[in-house]
Amino acid sequence: MTSLPEDIDWHALTLKIKQWGAELGLDGIGIAETDIPQAETRLNRWLDDGFHGDMAYMAEHGSKRSRPDELLPGTQRIISVRLNYLPENQQASEETLEDPQIAFISRYTLGRDYHKVLRKRLQRLIDRIQREVDDGNFRAYVDSAPVLEKPLAQKAGLGWIGKHTNLINKKAGSWFFLGEIYTNLPLVADDPAVDHCGTCQACIEICPTRAIIAPYQLDARRCISYLTIELKGSIPEAFRTSLGNRILGCDDCQQVCPWNRFAQLTGEDDFLARHDLDNSTLIALFRWSEAEFLDRTAGSAIRRLGHERWLRNIAVALGNAPYSNEIKEALERQQNNPSALVREHVGWALAQLKSRHSEQ
Repeated sequence: MTSLPEDIDWHALTLKIKQWGAELGLDGIGIAETDIPQAETRLNRWLDDGFHGDMAYMAEHGSKRSRPDELLPGTQRIISVRLNYLPENQQASEETLEDPQIAFISRYTLGRDYHKVLRKRLQRLIDRIQREVDDGNFRAYVDSAPVLEKPLAQKAGLGWIGKHTNLINKKAGSWFFLGEIYTNLPLVADDPAVDHCGTCQACIEICPTRAIIAPYQLDARRCISYLTIELKGSIPEAFRTSLGNRILGCDDCQQVCPWNRFAQLTGEDDFLARHDLDNSTLIALFRWSEAEFLDRTAGSAIRRLGHERWLRNIAVALGNAPYSNEIKEALERQQNNPSALVREHVGWALAQLKSRHSEQ
């Protein structure tokens, strides 16, 4: 383990790090100690209940996810940061969601891949700290390792984990990304954030698939974000109509959260919508070839979905849309798609349209 100078004023350095973070455009920064035993207990219970579904990676790495020193030996503190990503006001998002012929895409994926944006910002912060303490050890993470980012962020005072299991900041709502820097520097830790959800049940009541099975408990297998992004195979029929026009992710629990009246629009141009993805019709996106999909999602987190699941998700949304000959024809053009997964969901969508049309 690297030995550190004895003459450092850790309190002064902690304040400087927060100042440097602000100068780099980070919207919040806090310091956490590494012990999060309650989070470890909750994680293990969640895994035992099978709520992680096909996300096998959540059960890998043993206790490294909840014990930072095992992931990066020598870690004494976690520098936790947040960066706002909301690209438009919530009313605009809600209007998109209410139009069944427009594709709704979770707002965090509309722009440039946040992993790259935030990772660069964290590395610049590390470089600045190293100019002050060149013997320090640092490692930046943005969804790139087994890290319990939300419990650590709460421990760092950046917000509390709400009943929907997202982090909420009292002054900024929940529309932000999180990132971490693990370090061996004994910085001055912040006080953990206090829960302010109170008796509110709005997120639980709004969830289209009832994925929030109890306050602070999410069954990911029912969550639209899981079903449209993480799930590799067929979307269970029991949940398909609940997807509505949501083709990638779901923001309902955030849109209804009263704390998001304090949400702030992003100051990052990289997070603004590209290729009109905030206001495109389902039919237009369904017509993208694989080459078009790859080209228009370059540098975006959407590309990880792949063209096959992109078509799968849109097929379901088209099946939920009001009947029209244009939608029917768009689906019929994909009936012979090489992917059995796409063909299955196209067939379901056509059956839905036929049933709806016959009732008119």
